[in-house]
Amino acid sequence: MSAETESLSEQIRQSVALLRRHLDWDAAKLRLDELNHRAEDPDLWNDAEAAQKLMRERTLLANQIEGVEQLEADVRDTLELVELAEMESDEALVADSTATLRQLAAQAAQRETESLLSGEADANDCYVEINAGAGGTEAQDWTEMLLRMYTRWAEQHGYKVTLMETSDGEQAGLKSATMQVSGPNAYGWLKTEAGVHRLVRISPFDAAARRQTSFASVWVYPVVDDTIEIEINPADLRVDTFRASGAGGQHVNKTDSAIRITHEPTGIVVACQTDRSQHRNRATAMEMLRARLYEAELQKREAAAADAEAAKTDIGWGHQIRSYVLAPYQLVKDLRTNVEKGNPDAVLDGDLDAFMAASLAQRVGGTRSEASANAQ
Repeated sequence: MSAETESLSEQIRQSVALLRRHLDWDAAKLRLDELNHRAEDPDLWNDAEAAQKLMRERTLLANQIEGVEQLEADVRDTLELVELAEMESDEALVADSTATLRQLAAQAAQRETESLLSGEADANDCYVEINAGAGGTEAQDWTEMLLRMYTRWAEQHGYKVTLMETSDGEQAGLKSATMQVSGPNAYGWLKTEAGVHRLVRISPFDAAARRQTSFASVWVYPVVDDTIEIEINPADLRVDTFRASGAGGQHVNKTDSAIRITHEPTGIVVACQTDRSQHRNRATAMEMLRARLYEAELQKREAAAADAEAAKTDIGWGHQIRSYVLAPYQLVKDLRTNVEKGNPDAVLDGDLDAFMAASLAQRVGGTRSEASANAQ
C-alpha cells in the first residue's frame, strides 16, 4: 500500500482506539444488552417518563456502538479494495479507494470529537445570549456580527435558530440579542463559545478610518426539559413589560407585549419578545430563567467555576477568549487553545468547528488523536 494509505489507516485506527476508550467499550456493550432486555419488558410503558428516558439512552448508546462498528467494517472493506486495485494496477480504483479512506478518516475524527460531548446537558438545545461591551456603536455592531456568525454556524449544521430577543443600538447594531439553537448536542458544542470576544478593525463609523477595538460577551446555557425540576419562588421575581423593538407588525410595536424577568437572588435577567401575546412571552421567559438557573447549578456540579467566572467578567480588555483581527493583518486566534485561522471572513461566516473542538478537548482534558488533529 502507498504511504498515504498506510497513514490514513493508522489515523483511523488511533481514532477508533480512542472512541472505544471513551465509550468504555466492554461496559457500553453490556449496558446496551441490559437496556435492550429491559426494553422488551411489557410493563416498561407503565411509567412513560422512565420508559422514554430508557429509550433515549438505548438509542444514543446503540448509535455510538454501531457507528464505531460500521466505521471499522468500512475501513476493512476499503483497505481490501485498495490491495486488490494495486494488485491489478487499477490506478482509477486506487484513487477512488484512497478518497474513500480520506472521508472515513474525517468521519472518525468527527466521531472522536463528538465522543467528548458527555456532559449532563450536552445533548440539549441551548440559548445563546450576546451583549455589547466596551466600544459604543462599534461594540453594538460587533454584537450583530456575532449573532450572524452563530446563526450561520447553526444553519450549516442543520440546527434550528429562533431569535428570542433583541435590543437595538442607538445608531447601528444591537445592544443585546438572545437566540435559541435547537438540534443534537447544540449546548455541548456552543458552551465552548462562552466568554468575551474581541474585534480589531478599521472602523466603518469613523470618518478618519482609524483602527478600533470592540468587545462583546457570549453567554450559553442549556434548554431544560420537564424532567428537570427547578424551584423558583415567585416572590424572588421582578417582572417588567415593555414594547417589542424592530419589525413585527403593528400589535407587537404598539403594546407592552415583551417581558423581562429578573431573578433577584442571583441577578439573572431574561427577556422575550418573540410573540404578540404577553402571556406566551412570559411563559417562554420563565423557561429561559429555568435554563439559566439550571446552567448555574451545572457549572457548580461540573467544577467549572473558573470558566463561568471568565464568561461573566468585564466585557473589555484582558478578559477575551478570542480575538478577531481584520486590520492591519487578518487573523482569528483563540487565546485558550492557541488555535488560529488566517481567514476571518470564513470564521465570521460560521467556520467555528476547529475552535469548538479544541476548546472542548481542553475542557474535558481529552487527548485527541492525530486523525482528529489533521481533520481540523
